[in-house]
Amino acid sequence: MRDIPAGARIAVVGAVVGAGACALPVLRQGVPWAAVALLAGLYALCEWPPRCPVLAGRVNVPIASGSFFPVLLAAAFLLPPAAVALVAVPGALIATVEEEPRRVRRVWRAAQLAIAASAAAGAHVLLGGREALGGRGAAAAPDFPYALLPAGVAALVFCLVLTALDGLILATAERRPPRTAWRGLLLRSLAPHCVHGFAGLMMAVLWRSRFGPPAALFVLLPMYISCWVFAQYHRERAAHRATIRALVQAVDIKDKYTRGHSERVGRASEMIARELGMEEGRLEVIRFAGILHDVGKLGVPTRVLRKDGPLTPEERAVIELHPEYGHEMVRGIGFLGEARAAILHHHERLDGSGYPYGLAGGQIPEAARVVAVADAFDAMTSTRSYRRARPVAAAVTELERCAGAQFDPRMVGGLVRALSRYGWHVEVTADEPQGFGARGKVPPSRPVGTPAGPARGPAADLLPTPPATGRISPLSDVGEPGPRPHPGPGLPDPRPSNAQGA
Repeated sequence: MRDIPAGARIAVVGAVVGAGACALPVLRQGVPWAAVALLAGLYALCEWPPRCPVLAGRVNVPIASGSFFPVLLAAAFLLPPAAVALVAVPGALIATVEEEPRRVRRVWRAAQLAIAASAAAGAHVLLGGREALGGRGAAAAPDFPYALLPAGVAALVFCLVLTALDGLILATAERRPPRTAWRGLLLRSLAPHCVHGFAGLMMAVLWRSRFGPPAALFVLLPMYISCWVFAQYHRERAAHRATIRALVQAVDIKDKYTRGHSERVGRASEMIARELGMEEGRLEVIRFAGILHDVGKLGVPTRVLRKDGPLTPEERAVIELHPEYGHEMVRGIGFLGEARAAILHHHERLDGSGYPYGLAGGQIPEAARVVAVADAFDAMTSTRSYRRARPVAAAVTELERCAGAQFDPRMVGGLVRALSRYGWHVEVTADEPQGFGARGKVPPSRPVGTPAGPARGPAADLLPTPPATGRISPLSDVGEPGPRPHPGPGLPDPRPSNAQGA
Protein backbone atom coordinates (compact mmCIF):
# COMPACT_ATOMS: atom_id res chain seq x y z
CA MET A 1 0.00 0.00 0.00
CA ARG A 2 2.95 2.36 0.53
CA ASP A 3 3.59 2.60 -3.21
CA ILE A 4 -0.04 3.53 -3.91
CA PRO A 5 -0.90 7.25 -4.10
CA ALA A 6 -2.61 8.65 -1.02
CA GLY A 7 -5.80 9.43 -2.94
CA ALA A 8 -6.04 5.83 -4.14
CA ARG A 9 -5.50 4.50 -0.62
CA ILE A 10 -8.33 6.68 0.62
CA ALA A 11 -10.55 5.46 -2.23
CA VAL A 12 -9.82 1.79 -1.46
CA VAL A 13 -10.40 2.19 2.28
CA GLY A 14 -13.57 4.17 1.62
CA ALA A 15 -14.88 1.48 -0.73
CA VAL A 16 -14.17 -1.25 1.84
CA VAL A 17 -15.98 0.73 4.53
CA GLY A 18 -18.88 1.33 2.13
CA ALA A 19 -19.10 -2.37 1.29
CA GLY A 20 -19.11 -3.22 4.97
CA ALA A 21 -21.91 -0.75 5.58
CA CYS A 22 -23.92 -2.33 2.74
CA ALA A 23 -23.52 -5.82 4.23
CA LEU A 24 -23.97 -4.85 7.89
CA PRO A 25 -27.81 -5.17 7.95
CA VAL A 26 -27.53 -8.96 7.52
CA LEU A 27 -26.88 -9.10 11.26
CA ARG A 28 -30.42 -7.97 12.03
CA GLN A 29 -32.33 -9.28 9.02
CA GLY A 30 -33.69 -12.66 8.13
CA VAL A 31 -31.44 -13.76 5.26
CA PRO A 32 -31.90 -16.88 3.10
CA TRP A 33 -28.40 -18.10 3.75
CA ALA A 34 -28.78 -21.16 1.53
CA ALA A 35 -29.51 -18.97 -1.50
CA VAL A 36 -26.67 -16.62 -0.55
CA ALA A 37 -24.22 -19.51 -0.33
CA LEU A 38 -25.40 -21.01 -3.64
CA LEU A 39 -25.15 -17.74 -5.57
CA ALA A 40 -21.84 -16.75 -3.96
CA GLY A 41 -20.40 -20.17 -4.71
CA LEU A 42 -21.68 -20.04 -8.29
CA TYR A 43 -20.09 -16.64 -8.92
CA ALA A 44 -16.83 -17.77 -7.32
CA LEU A 45 -16.87 -20.93 -9.45
CA CYS A 46 -17.25 -18.84 -12.61
CA GLU A 47 -14.23 -16.70 -11.69
CA TRP A 48 -12.06 -19.60 -10.52
CA PRO A 49 -11.02 -21.49 -13.73
CA PRO A 50 -8.20 -19.10 -14.79
CA ARG A 51 -6.51 -19.65 -11.40
CA CYS A 52 -7.00 -23.42 -11.34
CA PRO A 53 -3.68 -25.19 -12.11
CA VAL A 54 -5.53 -27.89 -14.06
CA LEU A 55 -7.89 -25.64 -16.04
CA ALA A 56 -5.62 -22.62 -16.56
CA GLY A 57 -4.88 -22.26 -20.26
CA ARG A 58 -7.58 -24.78 -21.19
CA VAL A 59 -10.62 -22.69 -20.27
CA ASN A 60 -10.53 -19.42 -22.19
CA VAL A 61 -12.23 -17.12 -19.72
CA PRO A 62 -11.26 -13.45 -20.19
CA ILE A 63 -9.93 -11.74 -17.11
CA ALA A 64 -12.09 -9.03 -15.52
CA SER A 65 -14.43 -9.04 -18.48
CA GLY A 66 -17.61 -8.90 -16.39
CA SER A 67 -19.04 -11.85 -18.31
CA PHE A 68 -20.48 -13.34 -15.12
CA PHE A 69 -22.22 -10.22 -13.83
CA PRO A 70 -25.59 -11.88 -14.60
CA VAL A 71 -25.01 -14.04 -11.51
CA LEU A 72 -24.64 -10.91 -9.35
CA LEU A 73 -27.66 -9.26 -10.96
CA ALA A 74 -29.73 -12.42 -10.45
CA ALA A 75 -28.75 -12.21 -6.79
CA ALA A 76 -29.83 -8.56 -6.78
CA PHE A 77 -33.28 -9.63 -8.09
CA LEU A 78 -33.64 -12.49 -5.58
CA LEU A 79 -32.02 -11.39 -2.31
CA PRO A 80 -32.11 -8.45 0.11
CA PRO A 81 -29.52 -5.73 -0.65
CA ALA A 82 -27.33 -6.61 2.35
CA ALA A 83 -27.14 -10.27 1.33
CA VAL A 84 -26.29 -9.37 -2.27
CA ALA A 85 -23.19 -7.53 -1.05
CA LEU A 86 -21.91 -10.81 0.42
CA VAL A 87 -22.48 -12.72 -2.84
CA ALA A 88 -19.96 -10.60 -4.74
CA VAL A 89 -17.05 -10.90 -2.30
CA PRO A 90 -15.73 -14.50 -2.67
CA GLY A 91 -15.63 -14.44 -6.47
CA ALA A 92 -13.93 -11.05 -6.58
CA LEU A 93 -11.28 -12.15 -4.08
CA ILE A 94 -10.30 -15.26 -6.06
CA ALA A 95 -10.53 -13.68 -9.52
CA THR A 96 -7.36 -13.51 -11.60
CA VAL A 97 -5.48 -10.22 -11.45
CA GLU A 98 -2.45 -9.65 -13.71
CA GLU A 99 -1.13 -6.30 -12.48
CA GLU A 100 0.42 -5.44 -9.14
CA PRO A 101 -0.51 -4.88 -6.38
CA ARG A 102 -2.76 -7.92 -6.77
CA ARG A 103 -4.12 -8.07 -3.24
CA VAL A 104 -5.13 -4.43 -3.22
CA ARG A 105 -6.76 -4.78 -6.63
CA ARG A 106 -8.77 -7.80 -5.47
CA VAL A 107 -9.92 -6.01 -2.33
CA TRP A 108 -10.92 -2.97 -4.38
CA ARG A 109 -12.80 -5.13 -6.87
CA ALA A 110 -14.63 -7.00 -4.09
CA ALA A 111 -15.69 -3.75 -2.40
CA GLN A 112 -16.68 -2.18 -5.73
CA LEU A 113 -18.88 -5.11 -6.76
CA ALA A 114 -20.42 -5.40 -3.30
CA ILE A 115 -21.48 -1.74 -3.35
CA ALA A 116 -22.75 -1.89 -6.94
CA ALA A 117 -24.72 -5.13 -6.44
CA SER A 118 -26.24 -3.88 -3.19
CA ALA A 119 -27.28 -0.60 -4.83
CA ALA A 120 -28.84 -2.51 -7.73
CA ALA A 121 -30.79 -4.70 -5.30
CA GLY A 122 -32.00 -1.61 -3.43
CA ALA A 123 -33.26 -0.01 -6.66
CA HIS A 124 -34.99 -3.28 -7.60
CA VAL A 125 -36.78 -3.47 -4.25
CA LEU A 126 -37.86 0.20 -4.37
CA LEU A 127 -39.53 -0.30 -7.75
CA GLY A 128 -41.40 -3.39 -6.62
CA GLY A 129 -39.26 -5.79 -8.57
CA ARG A 130 -39.62 -8.58 -6.01
CA GLU A 131 -43.38 -8.57 -6.36
CA ALA A 132 -43.12 -8.37 -10.15
CA LEU A 133 -41.14 -11.61 -10.10
CA GLY A 134 -44.00 -13.37 -8.31
CA GLY A 135 -43.78 -12.23 -4.73
CA ARG A 136 -42.67 -14.85 -2.26
CA GLY A 137 -44.56 -17.75 -3.81
CA ALA A 138 -42.33 -20.04 -5.80
CA ALA A 139 -45.17 -21.00 -8.11
CA ALA A 140 -46.40 -17.44 -8.75
CA ALA A 141 -45.92 -16.27 -12.32
CA PRO A 142 -43.78 -13.18 -12.94
CA ASP A 143 -45.56 -10.03 -14.01
CA PHE A 144 -44.31 -9.36 -17.51
CA PRO A 145 -43.66 -6.89 -19.05
CA TYR A 146 -43.64 -4.83 -15.82
CA ALA A 147 -40.85 -7.00 -14.38
CA LEU A 148 -38.53 -5.61 -17.07
CA LEU A 149 -38.70 -2.07 -15.66
CA PRO A 150 -37.24 -2.67 -12.17
CA ALA A 151 -34.72 -5.11 -13.64
CA GLY A 152 -33.60 -2.55 -16.22
CA VAL A 153 -33.27 0.19 -13.61
CA ALA A 154 -31.31 -2.15 -11.34
CA ALA A 155 -28.91 -2.98 -14.17
CA LEU A 156 -28.52 0.76 -14.88
CA VAL A 157 -27.76 1.50 -11.21
CA PHE A 158 -25.24 -1.36 -11.19
CA CYS A 159 -23.56 0.15 -14.27
CA LEU A 160 -23.56 3.70 -12.88
CA VAL A 161 -21.99 2.68 -9.56
CA LEU A 162 -19.29 0.59 -11.24
CA THR A 163 -18.53 3.39 -13.69
CA ALA A 164 -18.32 6.00 -10.95
CA LEU A 165 -15.94 3.86 -8.90
CA ASP A 166 -13.84 2.94 -11.95
CA GLY A 167 -13.40 6.62 -12.76
CA LEU A 168 -12.55 7.36 -9.13
CA ILE A 169 -9.72 4.83 -9.04
CA LEU A 170 -8.38 6.06 -12.40
CA ALA A 171 -8.35 9.63 -11.12
CA THR A 172 -6.68 8.73 -7.81
CA ALA A 173 -4.40 5.80 -8.63
CA GLU A 174 -3.31 6.86 -12.13
CA ARG A 175 -3.77 10.60 -11.45
CA ARG A 176 -5.77 11.17 -14.57
CA PRO A 177 -7.47 14.56 -14.84
CA PRO A 178 -11.13 14.39 -13.75
CA ARG A 179 -12.32 15.52 -17.17
CA THR A 180 -10.82 12.40 -18.77
CA ALA A 181 -11.03 9.82 -15.95
CA TRP A 182 -14.74 9.15 -16.50
CA ARG A 183 -14.86 9.96 -20.20
CA GLY A 184 -16.35 7.14 -22.24
CA LEU A 185 -16.70 4.70 -19.32
CA LEU A 186 -20.48 4.86 -19.14
CA LEU A 187 -21.05 4.64 -22.89
CA ARG A 188 -18.80 1.59 -23.20
CA SER A 189 -20.42 -0.17 -20.24
CA LEU A 190 -24.09 0.63 -20.70
CA ALA A 191 -25.00 -1.85 -23.46
CA PRO A 192 -23.13 -4.84 -21.94
CA HIS A 193 -24.71 -4.21 -18.53
CA CYS A 194 -28.18 -4.05 -20.06
CA VAL A 195 -27.56 -7.46 -21.63
CA HIS A 196 -26.25 -8.75 -18.29
CA GLY A 197 -29.36 -7.41 -16.60
CA PHE A 198 -31.62 -9.29 -19.00
CA ALA A 199 -29.63 -12.51 -18.49
CA GLY A 200 -29.77 -12.00 -14.72
CA LEU A 201 -33.54 -11.58 -14.94
CA MET A 202 -33.78 -14.85 -16.84
CA MET A 203 -31.77 -16.57 -14.11
CA ALA A 204 -34.00 -15.11 -11.40
CA VAL A 205 -37.21 -16.18 -13.15
CA LEU A 206 -35.92 -19.73 -13.63
CA TRP A 207 -34.61 -19.79 -10.06
CA ARG A 208 -38.09 -18.98 -8.72
CA SER A 209 -39.87 -21.36 -11.09
CA ARG A 210 -41.04 -24.82 -10.11
CA PHE A 211 -37.83 -26.23 -11.58
CA GLY A 212 -35.76 -24.46 -8.93
CA PRO A 213 -32.13 -23.25 -8.90
CA PRO A 214 -30.75 -25.96 -11.23
CA ALA A 215 -32.79 -24.50 -14.10
CA ALA A 216 -31.06 -21.15 -13.65
CA LEU A 217 -27.73 -22.75 -14.53
CA PHE A 218 -28.82 -23.06 -18.16
CA VAL A 219 -28.46 -19.28 -18.51
CA LEU A 220 -24.72 -19.65 -17.87
CA LEU A 221 -24.23 -21.55 -21.13
CA PRO A 222 -24.58 -18.46 -23.35
CA MET A 223 -22.42 -16.61 -20.83
CA TYR A 224 -19.61 -19.09 -21.37
CA ILE A 225 -20.09 -18.80 -25.12
CA SER A 226 -19.73 -15.03 -24.82
CA CYS A 227 -16.60 -15.61 -22.73
CA TRP A 228 -15.13 -17.75 -25.48
CA VAL A 229 -15.87 -15.09 -28.12
CA PHE A 230 -14.37 -12.39 -25.91
CA ALA A 231 -11.31 -14.58 -25.33
CA GLN A 232 -10.78 -14.81 -29.08
CA TYR A 233 -10.82 -11.02 -29.21
CA HIS A 234 -8.19 -10.86 -26.45
CA ARG A 235 -6.10 -13.46 -28.24
CA GLU A 236 -6.20 -11.37 -31.41
CA ARG A 237 -5.09 -8.29 -29.47
CA ALA A 238 -2.25 -10.32 -27.97
CA ALA A 239 -1.20 -11.31 -31.49
CA HIS A 240 -1.20 -7.63 -32.47
CA ARG A 241 1.09 -6.80 -29.57
CA ALA A 242 3.38 -9.70 -30.43
CA THR A 243 3.65 -8.41 -34.01
CA ILE A 244 4.61 -4.95 -32.79
CA ARG A 245 7.04 -6.37 -30.25
CA ALA A 246 8.80 -8.39 -32.97
CA LEU A 247 9.17 -5.32 -35.20
CA VAL A 248 10.56 -3.23 -32.35
CA GLN A 249 13.04 -5.94 -31.38
CA ALA A 250 14.26 -6.09 -34.96
CA VAL A 251 14.87 -2.33 -34.92
CA ASP A 252 16.66 -2.53 -31.57
CA ILE A 253 18.93 -5.30 -32.83
CA LYS A 254 19.85 -3.28 -35.90
CA ASP A 255 20.42 0.00 -34.05
CA LYS A 256 21.47 -0.92 -30.53
CA TYR A 257 22.40 2.68 -29.68
CA THR A 258 18.74 3.67 -29.34
CA ARG A 259 17.54 0.52 -27.57
CA GLY A 260 14.43 1.15 -25.50
CA HIS A 261 13.76 4.42 -27.32
CA SER A 262 10.72 3.07 -29.18
CA GLU A 263 8.91 1.93 -26.05
CA ARG A 264 9.56 5.23 -24.29
CA VAL A 265 8.32 7.23 -27.27
CA GLY A 266 5.17 5.10 -27.24
CA ARG A 267 4.67 5.81 -23.55
CA ALA A 268 5.25 9.55 -23.96
CA SER A 269 2.91 9.66 -26.97
CA GLU A 270 0.15 8.02 -24.94
CA MET A 271 0.71 10.50 -22.10
CA ILE A 272 0.32 13.43 -24.49
CA ALA A 273 -2.77 11.95 -26.14
CA ARG A 274 -4.39 11.26 -22.79
CA GLU A 275 -3.67 14.78 -21.59
CA LEU A 276 -5.28 16.18 -24.74
CA GLY A 277 -8.44 14.25 -23.92
CA MET A 278 -8.33 11.82 -26.83
CA GLU A 279 -10.78 8.93 -26.69
CA GLU A 280 -9.64 5.71 -25.06
CA GLY A 281 -9.80 3.86 -28.36
CA ARG A 282 -7.25 6.22 -29.93
CA LEU A 283 -4.78 6.02 -27.07
CA GLU A 284 -3.56 2.54 -27.96
CA VAL A 285 -3.21 3.47 -31.63
CA ILE A 286 -1.17 6.57 -30.67
CA ARG A 287 1.01 4.39 -28.46
CA PHE A 288 1.53 1.94 -31.33
CA ALA A 289 2.51 4.89 -33.53
CA GLY A 290 5.16 5.95 -31.02
CA ILE A 291 6.50 2.43 -30.64
CA LEU A 292 6.75 1.83 -34.40
CA HIS A 293 7.78 5.31 -35.53
CA ASP A 294 11.30 4.14 -36.45
CA VAL A 295 10.47 0.75 -37.94
CA GLY A 296 11.62 2.11 -41.32
CA LYS A 297 15.20 1.97 -40.06
CA LEU A 298 15.06 -1.70 -41.00
CA GLY A 299 15.28 -0.54 -44.61
CA VAL A 300 18.32 1.70 -44.03
CA PRO A 301 21.75 0.10 -44.48
CA THR A 302 23.38 -0.62 -41.13
CA ARG A 303 26.65 0.99 -42.25
CA VAL A 304 24.77 4.28 -42.65
CA LEU A 305 23.01 4.05 -39.28
CA ARG A 306 26.26 3.30 -37.46
CA LYS A 307 28.60 5.44 -39.52
CA ASP A 308 31.26 7.47 -37.72
CA GLY A 309 31.59 11.00 -39.04
CA PRO A 310 29.43 13.26 -41.20
CA LEU A 311 26.89 11.98 -43.68
CA THR A 312 27.33 12.46 -47.39
CA PRO A 313 24.39 13.98 -49.29
CA GLU A 314 23.61 10.54 -50.71
CA GLU A 315 23.58 8.93 -47.26
CA ARG A 316 21.40 11.73 -45.94
CA ALA A 317 18.92 11.10 -48.74
CA VAL A 318 18.83 7.40 -47.80
CA ILE A 319 18.20 8.22 -44.14
CA GLU A 320 15.36 10.56 -45.04
CA LEU A 321 13.56 7.66 -46.68
CA HIS A 322 13.09 5.76 -43.41
CA PRO A 323 9.57 7.18 -42.71
CA GLU A 324 8.45 5.99 -46.14
CA TYR A 325 10.08 2.61 -45.61
CA GLY A 326 8.24 2.32 -42.30
CA HIS A 327 4.92 3.26 -43.85
CA GLU A 328 5.34 0.63 -46.56
CA MET A 329 6.19 -2.02 -43.96
CA VAL A 330 3.05 -1.44 -41.87
CA ARG A 331 0.61 -0.40 -44.61
CA GLY A 332 -1.04 -3.81 -44.66
CA ILE A 333 -1.51 -4.00 -40.86
CA GLY A 334 -5.11 -2.86 -40.57
CA PHE A 335 -5.35 -2.53 -36.78
CA LEU A 336 -2.73 0.25 -36.74
CA GLY A 337 -5.18 2.76 -38.26
CA GLU A 338 -3.90 6.32 -38.04
CA ALA A 339 -0.59 5.09 -36.62
CA ARG A 340 0.50 4.44 -40.20
CA ALA A 341 0.19 8.12 -41.07
CA ALA A 342 2.11 9.04 -37.90
CA ILE A 343 4.96 6.72 -38.92
CA LEU A 344 5.11 8.40 -42.34
CA HIS A 345 4.96 12.03 -41.15
CA HIS A 346 6.60 12.12 -37.69
CA HIS A 347 9.60 14.04 -39.11
CA GLU A 348 7.48 16.78 -40.68
CA ARG A 349 7.74 20.23 -39.11
CA LEU A 350 5.08 22.83 -38.53
CA ASP A 351 6.95 25.37 -40.67
CA GLY A 352 7.11 22.97 -43.64
CA SER A 353 10.86 22.33 -43.50
CA GLY A 354 10.58 18.69 -42.44
CA TYR A 355 10.53 15.49 -44.46
CA PRO A 356 9.55 13.37 -46.35
CA TYR A 357 6.92 15.65 -47.97
CA GLY A 358 7.46 19.05 -46.36
CA LEU A 359 3.92 19.23 -44.94
CA ALA A 360 3.12 22.26 -42.79
CA GLY A 361 0.68 23.13 -40.01
CA GLY A 362 -2.63 21.32 -40.12
CA GLN A 363 -1.52 19.25 -43.12
CA ILE A 364 0.48 17.10 -40.69
CA PRO A 365 -1.72 14.37 -39.14
CA GLU A 366 -2.48 14.91 -35.47
CA ALA A 367 -0.95 11.58 -34.45
CA ALA A 368 2.29 12.50 -36.24
CA ARG A 369 2.48 15.80 -34.34
CA VAL A 370 2.08 13.88 -31.06
CA VAL A 371 4.82 11.39 -31.93
CA ALA A 372 7.19 14.15 -33.10
CA VAL A 373 7.13 15.80 -29.67
CA ALA A 374 7.43 12.49 -27.80
CA ASP A 375 10.29 11.41 -30.07
CA ALA A 376 12.25 14.62 -29.55
CA PHE A 377 11.67 14.62 -25.79
CA ASP A 378 12.87 11.07 -25.25
CA ALA A 379 15.86 11.55 -27.53
CA MET A 380 16.97 14.57 -25.49
CA THR A 381 16.42 12.90 -22.10
CA SER A 382 18.03 9.54 -22.93
CA THR A 383 21.67 8.74 -22.33
CA ARG A 384 23.64 7.27 -25.20
CA SER A 385 27.14 5.86 -25.34
CA TYR A 386 28.32 9.05 -27.09
CA ARG A 387 26.58 11.68 -24.92
CA ARG A 388 24.76 12.22 -21.68
CA ALA A 389 21.08 12.89 -21.34
CA ARG A 390 19.73 16.38 -20.86
CA PRO A 391 17.69 17.19 -17.76
CA VAL A 392 13.95 16.96 -18.22
CA ALA A 393 13.52 20.67 -17.49
CA ALA A 394 16.09 21.60 -20.15
CA ALA A 395 14.42 19.33 -22.70
CA VAL A 396 11.04 20.90 -21.96
CA THR A 397 12.53 24.37 -22.37
CA GLU A 398 13.88 23.43 -25.80
CA LEU A 399 10.54 21.96 -26.87
CA GLU A 400 8.73 25.12 -25.79
CA ARG A 401 11.29 27.27 -27.64
CA CYS A 402 10.69 25.36 -30.88
CA ALA A 403 6.91 25.17 -30.47
CA GLY A 404 5.16 26.84 -33.36
CA ALA A 405 8.05 26.36 -35.78
CA GLN A 406 9.04 22.72 -35.40
CA PHE A 407 6.42 21.32 -33.00
CA ASP A 408 2.70 21.79 -32.43
CA PRO A 409 2.28 23.98 -29.31
CA ARG A 410 -0.77 21.90 -28.25
CA MET A 411 1.30 18.74 -28.16
CA VAL A 412 4.14 20.42 -26.31
CA GLY A 413 1.67 21.81 -23.77
CA GLY A 414 0.11 18.37 -23.35
CA LEU A 415 3.52 16.83 -22.65
CA VAL A 416 4.38 19.56 -20.14
CA ARG A 417 1.11 19.00 -18.25
CA ALA A 418 1.55 15.22 -18.33
CA LEU A 419 5.11 15.50 -16.98
CA SER A 420 3.96 17.75 -14.14
CA ARG A 421 1.27 15.19 -13.29
CA TYR A 422 3.14 11.88 -13.72
CA GLY A 423 6.85 12.72 -13.93
CA TRP A 424 9.17 10.86 -16.30
CA HIS A 425 11.09 7.68 -15.67
CA VAL A 426 13.99 6.94 -18.02
CA GLU A 427 14.84 3.26 -17.76
CA VAL A 428 18.44 2.08 -17.93
CA THR A 429 19.16 0.35 -21.22
CA ALA A 430 22.03 -1.83 -22.32
CA ASP A 431 24.09 1.09 -23.60
CA GLU A 432 23.62 3.28 -20.51
CA PRO A 433 25.84 3.36 -17.42
CA GLN A 434 24.10 1.94 -14.37
CA GLY A 435 22.39 4.51 -12.20
CA PHE A 436 21.38 6.91 -14.97
CA GLY A 437 17.69 5.92 -14.94
CA ALA A 438 16.05 8.19 -12.43
CA ARG A 439 12.59 9.65 -12.28
CA GLY A 440 13.02 12.94 -14.11
CA LYS A 441 16.70 13.11 -13.10
CA VAL A 442 20.00 12.54 -14.86
CA PRO A 443 23.61 12.69 -13.66
CA PRO A 444 25.28 16.09 -13.56
CA SER A 445 26.16 17.26 -17.05
CA ARG A 446 27.49 20.37 -18.72
CA PRO A 447 25.26 23.44 -18.93
CA VAL A 448 22.71 23.55 -21.72
CA GLY A 449 24.17 24.92 -24.94
CA THR A 450 27.81 24.31 -23.99
CA PRO A 451 29.69 22.37 -26.67
CA ALA A 452 30.97 19.02 -25.51
CA GLY A 453 33.73 18.73 -28.07
CA PRO A 454 34.04 16.15 -30.80
CA ALA A 455 31.53 13.33 -30.57
CA ARG A 456 33.10 9.89 -30.27
CA GLY A 457 32.07 6.31 -30.86
CA PRO A 458 29.57 4.61 -33.16
CA ALA A 459 26.80 6.78 -34.51
CA ALA A 460 28.65 9.81 -33.20
CA ASP A 461 27.21 12.20 -35.74
CA LEU A 462 23.63 11.03 -35.29
CA LEU A 463 23.24 14.47 -33.74
CA PRO A 464 21.63 17.66 -35.02
CA THR A 465 23.95 19.52 -37.35
CA PRO A 466 25.02 22.95 -36.08
CA PRO A 467 24.76 25.89 -38.46
CA ALA A 468 27.86 27.12 -40.22
CA THR A 469 28.18 29.91 -37.66
CA GLY A 470 29.04 27.34 -34.99
CA ARG A 471 25.88 28.13 -32.97
CA ILE A 472 24.16 25.14 -31.42
CA SER A 473 21.13 24.28 -33.56
CA PRO A 474 17.66 24.08 -32.05
CA LEU A 475 17.19 21.10 -29.74
CA SER A 476 20.88 20.25 -29.82
CA ASP A 477 23.18 20.10 -26.84
CA VAL A 478 26.26 18.78 -28.63
CA GLY A 479 28.35 20.72 -31.14
CA GLU A 480 30.80 19.47 -33.71
CA PRO A 481 34.27 20.80 -34.46
CA GLY A 482 34.25 22.96 -37.55
CA PRO A 483 31.41 23.99 -39.82
CA ARG A 484 29.79 21.83 -42.47
CA PRO A 485 26.85 22.35 -44.80
CA HIS A 486 23.56 22.74 -42.98
CA PRO A 487 20.22 21.63 -44.46
CA GLY A 488 18.42 24.75 -43.35
CA PRO A 489 17.73 26.88 -40.28
CA GLY A 490 17.15 24.58 -37.35
CA LEU A 491 16.66 21.43 -39.45
CA PRO A 492 18.46 18.57 -37.67
CA ASP A 493 20.35 15.73 -39.23
CA PRO A 494 17.71 13.18 -40.26
CA ARG A 495 19.39 10.29 -38.51
CA PRO A 496 18.44 9.45 -34.87
CA SER A 497 19.57 12.32 -32.70
CA ASN A 498 19.24 13.78 -29.25
CA ALA A 499 16.62 16.26 -30.40
CA GLN A 500 14.85 15.31 -33.57
CA GLY A 501 14.55 11.78 -32.27
CA ALA A 502 15.45 8.39 -33.59
